Amino acid sequence: MKKYLVGGAVRDRLLGISDNNTEKDWVVVGSSPDEMLDLGYRQVGKEFPVFLDPGTQEEYALARLERKVGKGYKGFEFDTSKSVTLEQDLSRRDLTINAIAEKDEELFDPFNGQEDLNNGLLKHVSDAFSEDPVRVLRVARFAARFKPFGFKVAHETHRLMKDMVASGEVDALTPERVFKELEKALSYETPSAFFKVLSACGADAKVFPMLSSNAHTTHDNEFEFLDHLKVNNPAIKFAVWLNRESIQSIAKLCKVIKCPKEYEQLALLSSEWSRFANVFIQHDSKEILEFFTKTDALRRKERFKSLLVVFELLDINIQLIVQLQDQLSVIDVSKLDKNNIAKAIVNKKMDVITLFIDSTK
Repeated sequence: MKKYLVGGAVRDRLLGISDNNTEKDWVVVGSSPDEMLDLGYRQVGKEFPVFLDPGTQEEYALARLERKVGKGYKGFEFDTSKSVTLEQDLSRRDLTINAIAEKDEELFDPFNGQEDLNNGLLKHVSDAFSEDPVRVLRVARFAARFKPFGFKVAHETHRLMKDMVASGEVDALTPERVFKELEKALSYETPSAFFKVLSACGADAKVFPMLSSNAHTTHDNEFEFLDHLKVNNPAIKFAVWLNRESIQSIAKLCKVIKCPKEYEQLALLSSEWSRFANVFIQHDSKEILEFFTKTDALRRKERFKSLLVVFELLDINIQLIVQLQDQLSVIDVSKLDKNNIAKAIVNKKMDVITLFIDSTK
């Protein structure tokens, strides 16, 4: 039995990246499920044997070969016998930069991943790349992550991705995986590359078909604004990205990719109210009260705070909104008419809003 560190941990070390989010993945050559279990490892993989180290909880996967038998990334049969070599295992990986292994400080690089790291190339290992549609998303996501290092998608890989779109292989992507890769891309400093790569190969029309053509184009600078957002929260970036879309399109997208409620609600609120907020003080008291009510600003304060961040990133001045929110938040309900408390609260809010509007004139 031989154990090798593989994938992202090796790649990032060679790039000089110290990222606590990069998990350590290991491949085990010359072993079997029974031997791993006898050594105290806990099996977690169902489709192929993956084991957790009882101490570190790091993943150890038996070296494997795979054969395409159906559509999508689940359409594979696996061979995890002891005869599978390290090079055979590395040959099934997506990109050359992810197909480098390390053992006792010695590197094993049968597909010249180090050369592509030095040249800033995202290049597929073999034509087997086209058998797994998730790899289109992963390449786009790696393009976003490594854009600051000057990485580009290799021409031959780009052509292969276009072929995967044309053949319908990309249609087999699952909603959960689309959102997972999208969320990761939005967590990076330069997410624009994710959308540009998908647009360039035509996958955007497959993955986000409900988005409007006006907001989703292949212009080189179309998504650059996302790289200038001084915020690390992917949910906020998600809302900014979708701000120009209709409420109907956003709702449909969120349903299709099954994104968390936090993402959906923030994106919908942003789309519905950003134009209102841009001319906030020009509205009357009733409209402004509706804004605070519909956004649930006084009860869902953390979500409203995120909404205000979205507004700021859209170059909307939120100063007056914050000032009025503060005044509405300190209304003393105990001093209001208890016989019809709901109406009394509304009337008091209207009074506060009206006085505030008058004070700004």
